[in-house]
Amino acid sequence: MDENLLIATPSGRHPWSAIAQLRDRSFRASIGRAGLTADKHEGDGASPIGIWPMRQVLYRPDRVTPKTTLPMQPLRPEDGWCDDPTHRDYNRLVRLPFAARHEELWRKDGLYDLVVLLGYNDDPPIAGKGSAIFLHVIDPDRGPTAGCLAIGRDELLGVLAEIGRGAAVEFRPA
Repeated sequence: MDENLLIATPSGRHPWSAIAQLRDRSFRASIGRAGLTADKHEGDGASPIGIWPMRQVLYRPDRVTPKTTLPMQPLRPEDGWCDDPTHRDYNRLVRLPFAARHEELWRKDGLYDLVVLLGYNDDPPIAGKGSAIFLHVIDPDRGPTAGCLAIGRDELLGVLAEIGRGAAVEFRPA
């Protein structure tokens, strides 16, 4: 599995600055604004330490079509992600409009043009243990995420093209 493991390690002056490494290549990356944690909770802004399988790729078909062996699903403007721990659809893809707290996945800023769903707290989701832990496109200013791993769009497209079965993301302490 190591050849299909994208490892994110804190590196830099901010808790969210990181390096992501796949095989012999490294990329500048961002993780959660609070850095890494072994005890993830909804809204803490931290990325969960551990190895999390890459489950599926969601993508904006009007902007990009990735090449990958992972299962893929095109995003629609009405797609969202439930981050309300009191709702039965917590940490699940939902259709908007949606009454409970959620994130919109169809974004103008491009950060979710490519979204890799990670297998964190999803089988089954435990209320309050964190939701929406994704691999996605990094913000141009390389600011923090809310707990995800973010790398450059071109790097993410390259990672998706290279990985195979058993691909995963590891949030690893320095």
